[in-house]
Amino acid sequence: MSEQEPQESRANQWISYRPEIKVMDCTIRDGGLMNDHGFSDETVQAVYRACLESGIDYMEIGYINSRKQFPPGQFGPWKHCVESDLRRIVGDNDTDLRLSAMADADKSDYREDILPKSESVLDMIRVATYIHQIPLALDMIKDAHDKGYETSLNLMALSTVPERELNEALALVARSEADVVCIVDSFGSLYTEQIDSYMETFQGYAAPAGKAVGMHAHNNRQLAFANTIQATVRGANRLDASMAGLGRGAGNCPMELLLSFLHNPKFHLRPVLHCIQHHIEPLRDALKWGFDYPYMMTGVLNQHPRAGMAFNESPDRGDIVKFFDSLEDPD
Repeated sequence: MSEQEPQESRANQWISYRPEIKVMDCTIRDGGLMNDHGFSDETVQAVYRACLESGIDYMEIGYINSRKQFPPGQFGPWKHCVESDLRRIVGDNDTDLRLSAMADADKSDYREDILPKSESVLDMIRVATYIHQIPLALDMIKDAHDKGYETSLNLMALSTVPERELNEALALVARSEADVVCIVDSFGSLYTEQIDSYMETFQGYAAPAGKAVGMHAHNNRQLAFANTIQATVRGANRLDASMAGLGRGAGNCPMELLLSFLHNPKFHLRPVLHCIQHHIEPLRDALKWGFDYPYMMTGVLNQHPRAGMAFNESPDRGDIVKFFDSLEDPD
């Protein structure tokens, strides 16, 4: 072995280090889709502390979605992120951790419920949209931007979007006030080769407009971490993850894996592991997130995981052949 080879090997472990990469924790926001956002204050505070102590850049604490469509009596506080609830957890958040909330297109009374930034502890609003909702989503982005927030447009169900429609949408986003445009593998169906292609397309519009590209991956095919790595290598600088992968259905890219991959000395793994051990894993039996055969099947078929979630709540849970047959022949 030459003297140069060990040096190259050592250098390769730092290929993932870029100081401009920002990490967002989605544990409470995405994980809340498994319990109607009914997390206890203790759990939300524990995740908040873990984000602070581990050096994570952003914490997405929940949604700002309509209290008319999602009545508070039927959903927990992190479906709505009312300012009094936020401040009960984080006070004035006089820290370096930036707080985010998500608003769904067609599910948010954003003009009334999203306060001016000067009146809120939130720093960022992310708008989640399907391709047919892009005009509304861009209006929501402008509203949040004009109120003083950082903004991100998260394009959901990307694996179902025709190429022409995607290019038309990204051209509009490039001219918008969005600071970030995020690839969202909603169904956990994408492979790394597809991530390469999407990154090239997204960067082609985002980079000339001075916007960052983000990645939000689901784990239906056990590729959330791999796809997040691939997006990072291809230039994504805004990365989503959650502690123990807690998220809707199959869950997300695990935060503990992502931080260990990034090799940035500002990140510290132990606080995340402590939070997982004492606050997240005790929820697993009740919430049942993570890789599971029904979620694998919906990912393979490029379908929303709602069918898998419903099946796992039914008396037929565990009869994976029956679930497979129902997807193959729904009649």
